[in-house]
Amino acid sequence: MKCAHPMCQRGIGLVSYRRGWFGKRLYCSPACRDKYVAEVPPPRVTRSVERSPFELLFAQAGAQAKLVPAPSGTVRAQAR
Repeated sequence: MKCAHPMCQRGIGLVSYRRGWFGKRLYCSPACRDKYVAEVPPPRVTRSVERSPFELLFAQAGAQAKLVPAPSGTVRAQAR
């Protein structure tokens, strides 16, 4: 069996180390168990020319919706 740390290639000997009581992964040493390895996220593609989705949403809402005042003789139902 090999160590569960992604950068370690050593095998697990007679003694294995786990993270916590219910950890399923076995490590070769406490140093491997306590190291965290994070993958570098891919670079984000920026849109310099296009507008953001937030701006597009308000541009579409402003073009479609026209506010019309309610007629003055509107009757409303009363809540009981």
